[in-house]
Amino acid sequence: MNRRSTPEADAQRAIVQALRFALPRDAIVHHCVNEVTLPGSAGARRQAILVGMGVHAGFADLIVISGGRVLFLEVKSKTGRLRKSQEVFRDTVCAQGFGWALVRSVDDALGALADHGLTSRAQRPMRRAAP
Repeated sequence: MNRRSTPEADAQRAIVQALRFALPRDAIVHHCVNEVTLPGSAGARRQAILVGMGVHAGFADLIVISGGRVLFLEVKSKTGRLRKSQEVFRDTVCAQGFGWALVRSVDDALGALADHGLTSRAQRPMRRAAP
């Protein structure tokens, strides 16, 4: 199988690997596939099925559950921008008291853990939360 490389997917793989190392063993790092990349009507039918099963527009790329806390991470490339549905998701989960962060690198992800009070084995300085 030939894997298509994209900056965002590459960053996400590196972030997941770092989080699995940095977080306690009982932490959960999960990616929920919420988009279908099949072209045409087959893709549209599959996406409709997934929406019926609970897929939510704009859902974050990663969910981190650790130490009684939940943090949603939206992974973007260096130049990637949030879609409107992702902004709505961010605002909704933050209004409910959950953590959310836009991350573009492993350092951003580790900083988000610290910013949101998640215990990790990696010590990173506090950083300003991404908009």
